[in-house]
Amino acid sequence: MAIDLEELGHSKGDLAKTLREIRVQAGLAGDRLARRCGMTQSKISKIETGRTVPSLVDVELILRALGVPAELAQRVLDLARVANTEWQDVRALRRKGLEKKQVELAALDQSSSEIRHFLLSMLNTLLGTPEYIRASLAHVPGDTTKAVAKKLERQTVLYDESKAFTFLLTEQAVRWAVLPARAMAIQMDRLISVSRLPNVRLGVIPLGKYIPESPLNTFTLYDHSLSTVETETGIVILRDRRDIQRYHEIFAMYETHALFDEQARERIAEWSALALRQL
Repeated sequence: MAIDLEELGHSKGDLAKTLREIRVQAGLAGDRLARRCGMTQSKISKIETGRTVPSLVDVELILRALGVPAELAQRVLDLARVANTEWQDVRALRRKGLEKKQVELAALDQSSSEIRHFLLSMLNTLLGTPEYIRASLAHVPGDTTKAVAKKLERQTVLYDESKAFTFLLTEQAVRWAVLPARAMAIQMDRLISVSRLPNVRLGVIPLGKYIPESPLNTFTLYDHSLSTVETETGIVILRDRRDIQRYHEIFAMYETHALFDEQARERIAEWSALALRQL
């Protein structure tokens, strides 16, 4: 690809032009690129004409689909950072429709080989029962039916044995009662079932265990190329290698304090029994 790295600009228009030039030089039609990225052809067209500013996740998916060399990919991502913030505001996501965020995350799941989830206070989409997922969206105004459907659809990726998943759950994440006791017990049974999948490692970190550091946020690691960090008001997307490496180190540290396999399943079963005693 004969893209001059020194000539890459710093505007939204430059980003659109650069992405189009890379696609054309790769010899890939817009509709084929769209299919590879899990996007619509219309969205690709809007990105390349500057009518839509792609998120950093969108740009990452496009660059991966086009097989862009690392040096050029990094420069284009730097350009994308200028044209876009690394912050996804929860209110903006709700206005656009939460189901659209799930489509984006599903594409990211599909393009990654090793995915690590650190869950601090609640379970996430991949682990939730339908009841749990609906309850987790109960505070969101409007109809969340489409978002729930997309969340449940995303769970099929867990059965793709070409991918490896590691989940680290604090005791609070497992036991925080967003549902009545019986439904929470069913949710915990699902965790036990998921933990038996051959490509899934599910660990729990019980309260009361001495851990010298305190977690601040839920976060997810996609291979060694991207990390998302969740806050009350939005999602931060990290692509700097130093940031990503630091989150890998944090994950590895908490991993040493977690119970896995039968120990994890036994502990979750104990918590499930405690929930049922509340009936």
